[in-house]
Amino acid sequence: IGKALLEHQTLPAHFSLPIVKHMLSIPITFSDLEFIDAEVFQNLAYLRNNPGAEALCLDFTVTTEHFGMRQTHPLVPGGEDIDVTDENKMEYLNLMFKYKMLDSVKEQLWHLLKGLYEVIPQESLSVFDYQELELLISGCPEIDMDDWRRHTRYVGLYKLEGAKHPSVKWFWEVVENFTHEERARLLQFSTGSTRLPAQGFKALEANDGNFRLFTIAGLEKADCLYPRSHTCFNRIDLPYYSNKEELEGYLSLVINMEITGFQID
Repeated sequence: IGKALLEHQTLPAHFSLPIVKHMLSIPITFSDLEFIDAEVFQNLAYLRNNPGAEALCLDFTVTTEHFGMRQTHPLVPGGEDIDVTDENKMEYLNLMFKYKMLDSVKEQLWHLLKGLYEVIPQESLSVFDYQELELLISGCPEIDMDDWRRHTRYVGLYKLEGAKHPSVKWFWEVVENFTHEERARLLQFSTGSTRLPAQGFKALEANDGNFRLFTIAGLEKADCLYPRSHTCFNRIDLPYYSNKEELEGYLSLVINMEITGFQID
């Protein structure tokens, strides 16, 4: 990776958002778990947002499987004897997050970062944000706008009119005027990656490996002021703005800042 960056070469590989953040020493958040294990993320989000943790019969352990062998790891000493309740579930969530994102891959992560920093000092990478670094590593793809339009579906407020809805028309006009890098950032914001399958947008996959088209979901601005992404579904929630200029302003803002659709706060 370091050699490719030094020689201005791109790699035919995509690194998940948490890995790129680790390279830049940017703190990872609960929402980043979605890129590693979407199912675990959804389960933990449900536990966080709903009462009745006791009914799930969880304890402070995590079970892993390697080559058909199942192993149980306590998250705290004696974790197998500690039930998860509504009172202690936030501690459990934090420990599960730490295990999934750090403890379970700490050795591999250490070797990756050690090798990278031996070639390029950590402080030299700090001038980039995670979106810029992924573009440097993987390159900026040529995005076929006609292919993108053809393989987009519309839900929510835009389901009936689809591409004829005024807000959708404004969206595509704005994206048409984006630079290649801005389009790549929008793709990354919406799908979690700047890269496309060889077959183009019709072959976009969700985190579960199933094909899932790029989706624009319409909602009222009162429900959500900024566009937000659901990368596990290749979906962007696009509020119904008053005019094209307002849409362009908010869309440009979110693709150029580290804003994600899910937050633990």
